[in-house]
Amino acid sequence: MRATSPVIVGRDEEIGLLSSALDAVQRRSGRALFLLGEAGIGKSRLVGECAYRAYGLGMPVLRGRATSTGLVVPFRPLAEALASRFRAAGTPTDPELTPYHPALARLVPEWRRAGSPGYPETVVELAEALLRLLSVLGREAGCTILLEDLHDCDTETVAVVEYVIDNLADLPILFLGTLRPEPGAALDLVRSAERRHVATVRELAPLHDDQVRALTGACLEAGPQEIPEAVHRRLAERAAGNPYLLEVLLADLLDTGRLRRTDGAWEAVEQPGGSIPSDIVRSWARRLERLDEPVRDLLLASATLGSQFSVTVLQTVTGFEDRALFTHLRSAVEAGVIAPDGAAPDRYTFRHSLTAEALISSLVPAERASLARRAAAAIEHSGEPLDEDGRQLVASLRLAAGDRAGAARQFAEAGRRMLASGAHGSAVVLLERAHPLAAEADRAAVAESLAVARAEGGDLDGALELADALPPVPARSEAATRRGQFHIDLAWAAVMAERTADAALQIEAARVLLGPAPPPGLRAALVVVDGYLALLPGLPGTGRPPRDPVETEQAVQKAAETAEAEGLPVVACQAWQLLALLRREEGFDAADAALERMLSISTEHALPVWRVEALVRLGANAFMRTGDASRLLSARAAATDLGALLLTRTVDGLLAMNAVLCARWEEAQEIIDRSAEASARVGDLSAHRYLLLAGATMAAHRGRRRDTDRALAAFRRAGGEQSLLVPLRSGLCRAFGALLEEDPERAAAGLDEALAWELDHPSYYYLSGRYGLRPLLRVLAGQADRTELEEARAAPGGCLAWNRQFLDLADAVLLGRKGDPAGAARLMASFTQHSAPFPVARHLGLRLVADAARADGWGEPVAWLRTAEEFFYGAGVQPVSAACRAALRQAGASVGQHRGGWDRIPSPLRTSGVTPREYEVFVLLPERPGNQQIARRLSISPRTVEKHMASLLNKTGRADRAALCEFAAECAAEPA
Repeated sequence: MRATSPVIVGRDEEIGLLSSALDAVQRRSGRALFLLGEAGIGKSRLVGECAYRAYGLGMPVLRGRATSTGLVVPFRPLAEALASRFRAAGTPTDPELTPYHPALARLVPEWRRAGSPGYPETVVELAEALLRLLSVLGREAGCTILLEDLHDCDTETVAVVEYVIDNLADLPILFLGTLRPEPGAALDLVRSAERRHVATVRELAPLHDDQVRALTGACLEAGPQEIPEAVHRRLAERAAGNPYLLEVLLADLLDTGRLRRTDGAWEAVEQPGGSIPSDIVRSWARRLERLDEPVRDLLLASATLGSQFSVTVLQTVTGFEDRALFTHLRSAVEAGVIAPDGAAPDRYTFRHSLTAEALISSLVPAERASLARRAAAAIEHSGEPLDEDGRQLVASLRLAAGDRAGAARQFAEAGRRMLASGAHGSAVVLLERAHPLAAEADRAAVAESLAVARAEGGDLDGALELADALPPVPARSEAATRRGQFHIDLAWAAVMAERTADAALQIEAARVLLGPAPPPGLRAALVVVDGYLALLPGLPGTGRPPRDPVETEQAVQKAAETAEAEGLPVVACQAWQLLALLRREEGFDAADAALERMLSISTEHALPVWRVEALVRLGANAFMRTGDASRLLSARAAATDLGALLLTRTVDGLLAMNAVLCARWEEAQEIIDRSAEASARVGDLSAHRYLLLAGATMAAHRGRRRDTDRALAAFRRAGGEQSLLVPLRSGLCRAFGALLEEDPERAAAGLDEALAWELDHPSYYYLSGRYGLRPLLRVLAGQADRTELEEARAAPGGCLAWNRQFLDLADAVLLGRKGDPAGAARLMASFTQHSAPFPVARHLGLRLVADAARADGWGEPVAWLRTAEEFFYGAGVQPVSAACRAALRQAGASVGQHRGGWDRIPSPLRTSGVTPREYEVFVLLPERPGNQQIARRLSISPRTVEKHMASLLNKTGRADRAALCEFAAECAAEPA
């Protein structure tokens, strides 16, 4: 007889907490809750109550649980949660989720594409995609995701959960997780989340005496006062306030007739003392005795497989035919021992994980070992190939049977497969299980695999510690070849982590083991990783002599050819990518040729990540050379199609900067808004910094000094001042902005600062001004001659469209200065062609060279000044517009006054009578300049500035200049 309470007893506070959280989610205020407690304490009952209430509010509910079988299955609870929703409601069809389908395909089978190679998405990419999915599901009424038994889940799921709870504050999502207070990654996460105040943690205490009585009464459908005192006392002692244990013990009393209902009242037939089971194991042993023998054998075999088990595997182990198997399963379900697993039609689960443990514990050790040994042998000899889950199951059975070495082999192979699939955390768990169990002959190989898993998972220090503890192997032996590959793998991890000294040590260790004539494939891999090491800062600190770039390039070229010949496409792609970097100094044609070869190899060998890497780099080069972003857009589409979210963010940064240079402000802002926050959330600092710099550059190129400073402050907070973007910040952003403020001295200082940084650091950013804007300003100032100009033209950066426009202008100025107006005209025609994609730079260039053209008698300086003045007036860049008007006056040309401009004045100022000329002064006041500075920037007299200031004080009602400047700053901070 079953004894289950129809109501939850003793958890009123927890239910109130869940109700409050659901209300908050409906107001788009995300919540994360964790229920912590021992097995059977009532966590699942509360999860069920939360699901019931969420359904009542019209919320989508996603519910999954970790496997308690001991198997490491990456993302199992998440996949089950999504399946629980989509099985009934279907997969969502919202277009905004389309870019995230590839990343979520690991969790949603319907979004997997046949014949398409999978992208090994990072945990962060998958977590961000899941967050977007939950946001869409919760858009109307909120969304609830319930994950149970997190103490049993894989490290990848823990990482996803951490990301989700850290980022759901303003999203309509309720996350509820349950776990036991067992040491591990899940408990560490919960404690950390509680300290950081991103989650509420409630530890479920045992029921006290009155609650035990109330629960017993609910199970028996009787009032608490009707429970015999002796029964209550014994249940309270044995169950220790655990609701599940209480129900099991009560069921045993009912089944044995020791508690029964007579004449409408409950009575204990005999004193529930020694005859009552002393613990849960004896209780289940007695229940087993009352079942038919085939059902009992089936349940014991099932318990051997874990608290959840596959019908197919169970049939393999028991040998039952279909009809007998399902007859016995039905009997076990009717007995209340097991139930179908709603998440998978082929699986069943014990009513509680304690049930399976109790059933196994009812056997003597020798019988348990024998049962596990037979089950392992049956699965191994079934004729079906073992997947990762199957290997882990066999390993667990071998371990239960006392076969430690056999268990280690299966755990290790499962771990290596996890490593190959990119599940580094799960690979570490499995290999750590295998390592102490392995036979002496196998232990070093397991340790090597474990070290690589740790390194690729981000624990390089742990990997190096394991490497140092490995026993030595004879040089130039088969074991040395394997160990050499191991050191190359660690060297790659160290290079990716920019750990120069560690990478150098691993490379040297590989060289010593492999000797002077290693196998060709290993030699190629060694040369390539050594070539990447040469690009890292800090190499001199290793004590190694500096590398000759020509020799490095030749060695990598040979390595690329060898890798292709040896059938090592990944090494070949690594080599060609490195060659593309090295050959940029020869020119972008040479770099693109290397990338095209990388693209060909990756396409031929179905290496999707390397293919997209090649497309992105080719697109970036095309954008820099021509200003055309079409190939970059194709690369983004390929990255999105693959689900490579991190690569997509990288491309977005490049597209945003392209839009800035081409003065497509709305497009640039849309990209930055879409990707800057997301890149920060996933910890992609490289893309995040570039997007922030694109935002600062946009403000600078629009002549908005305050916005530029605010954006650069965010760039600085993100670590931008310690990144390779410093020269772009100094030149492309600050110096260009200074020119739009008519401050050539500050512009020159910014360009000199960028050049000084580049001379001290390796840099592959060519838009800092070194190869374009700086030579032009130096030519205009009479500080540079043709030799300097030709050096800039000959450099790889000199062929880029953005730089060519400025070099054309500089060349035209030099030719005009030498008395060659025809030659200068040809260069201006070239400038017109090269500057076409860049309207702000084009008109600034016309402004910059007009004075030189007028002084030297060439070109059409008056027409250029009129064109520039009209453009910058329309763009609201008043300093340049005013400077153009002043230059036109100096040239004796008529200057028409703009009688418009009223639309740019905010309504409160316009109604106060502020004129467009006065407003030009007003917008400069947040920077608190003096009258002389304002006069220079607007190309008017200080006396005129003084008059405008007096008029502004009168019309705005401000008491003094400081108050007026403060008011101007407030107006500038308000959205337009």
